[in-house]
Amino acid sequence: MIASVRGTVQAVRLDAVIVEVGGVGMLVHATPATLAGLRVGATTLLSTSLVVREDSLTLYGFGDPDELAVFEIVQTVSGVGPRLALAMLAVHSPDGLRRAVAGEDLVALKRVPGIGHKGAQRIVLELGDRLGAASGPGADSSSPLAAAPADRRTEVVDALVGLGWNAKAADDAVTGVLASSPELAAPVSDLEVAAVLRAALRSLGSGRG
Repeated sequence: MIASVRGTVQAVRLDAVIVEVGGVGMLVHATPATLAGLRVGATTLLSTSLVVREDSLTLYGFGDPDELAVFEIVQTVSGVGPRLALAMLAVHSPDGLRRAVAGEDLVALKRVPGIGHKGAQRIVLELGDRLGAASGPGADSSSPLAAAPADRRTEVVDALVGLGWNAKAADDAVTGVLASSPELAAPVSDLEVAAVLRAALRSLGSGRG
C-alpha cells in the first residue's frame, strides 16, 4: 500500500500530477482543488490511495488528508468506485459532501456526473453519519477564476467529459466560464487551466438538479 508520496512536481495536468520520487515519475490522479495547490519544481507531499485492478495500478493523491478519508469512505457505497469518488470531490469539498449526506440533499449529490436520483438515495442511506460532521456552515469554497487560452480549451472540455459530463454540456460550461472575464485570452500555465476546470465543474454542478 502506498500511503503517501513526497517528491518534486514534474508536471501538472488537468486531472493528474507527475511527482518524481527517487528518480521515478509517478502519475497521481487528483482533484482540481489539490492540483491548484501544486507548483512545477516544488516539493509536494500527497496522501495517496492505491487502487489495484487485474490490469492496472492507479494512484490517487490528495493534498488534504480529509479528502483522502472521504474518498475511501464513499467507495464503500454500492456502485461507487474510485473514479466516481474523485468526481464527487471535484464537485464538492469534503464538508460539502457531509452536509449533503446529513441533510439528505439529493439535488446536491446529483450535481456529480454519474449520480442519479436512485444513486443519491443510496449514498444517503448507506453512508448515514459515517462521514462525520461538517466543520462549519457555508457553501464550498472556490478558487479564483483564472485565464484559459483558446488553444487549451479542448483540454478542459476533454477533462470534463472524462469526469462524466457529455461533450455539449462540457463545451457550454467552458464557454460560459471563459466569457465571464475579459482576461481569459492571456496565455496561462497548466495550473491556471486547472483552476478554470474547477470553475467549470462548479458551473455544471450549480446548473444541475
